[in-house]
Amino acid sequence: MSPVVSIVIPTYKRPHLLARCLHALAHQQFPKDRYEIIVVTDGPDDSSQQLAATLGITTPVVQVLALPNKKGPAAARNLGWRTARGRLILFTDDDCIPHNYWIEAYYRAYLQRKSEEAVYTGQVLVPCSQKPTDYEKNIAWLEKADFVTANCACTRAALERVHGFDEAFTMAWREDSDLEFRFINQRVPIRFVQQAVVTHPVRKASWGVSLKEQKKSMFNALLYKKYPSLYREKIMKRPLWNYYAMAGLFVLAIMAAALQWKIIMLLAFVGWLLLMAQFTIKRLTGTTHHPAHVMEMIVTSMLIPFLSVYWTLYGSLKFKTLLL
Repeated sequence: MSPVVSIVIPTYKRPHLLARCLHALAHQQFPKDRYEIIVVTDGPDDSSQQLAATLGITTPVVQVLALPNKKGPAAARNLGWRTARGRLILFTDDDCIPHNYWIEAYYRAYLQRKSEEAVYTGQVLVPCSQKPTDYEKNIAWLEKADFVTANCACTRAALERVHGFDEAFTMAWREDSDLEFRFINQRVPIRFVQQAVVTHPVRKASWGVSLKEQKKSMFNALLYKKYPSLYREKIMKRPLWNYYAMAGLFVLAIMAAALQWKIIMLLAFVGWLLLMAQFTIKRLTGTTHHPAHVMEMIVTSMLIPFLSVYWTLYGSLKFKTLLL
């Protein structure tokens, strides 16, 4: 009997996370012969291949595919859904844990509508500490997002209508918003299914993780180029002028110091210091005030504006648009 539901999971060399996700999917309250699991590795990944072979899951069928080289999760998902046999394609990530009735909730919603072109999204739960870190707080925004590939379902017809994911998004950033915006433009309805729940635990992050995250800003420019109105409506209503101001004032202070313009140097430095302090306090609001975390916020708050502006302008040049 052919599966009616296919689940696509992009991954890359994270077997411990993938094992947890597959375990949850193998124990779904849904007929095991009616769904399949397709794991797609973002490049050659022997550890994921070996994991799938050693887990001993025979039903549902687990298939592991591999991209020939790293292209990003958008490309991995495209390979997955185009290989899938089900009419309804469910997407989640290797670091997520679908709840027991996840498939059942989406499939029931699909049967109720019986629409050839339909998209569904569900709840994402992000367990956080009572006093989270800045990184935990940033991940928790997933709970409020309109549409994320950590927890969504699309009919094959809907994906074909918009030609799947845009593989120009080569990192895990904005590729889900791009897909959402194309559904909106093509008037494919996106319905919320409250009973379709996944938990997204926050992984332990290295010190200064927010600095590494700034590279993703380049893909904001690509999304803005494709959908300027939707970008301003749903992603960012206005440019991050405080970042530009902080970077500009600091550069001005250095230049003024070199030219011995002491008053300009002092004014520029004080202006930078005030904006940086305001930014740091904003990031610390509602988070842990452990001394190590406070120090991390101070140091990274000094550097984030420069990195964000750099990668935003880099993306603007790369994708031939102007995003400030």
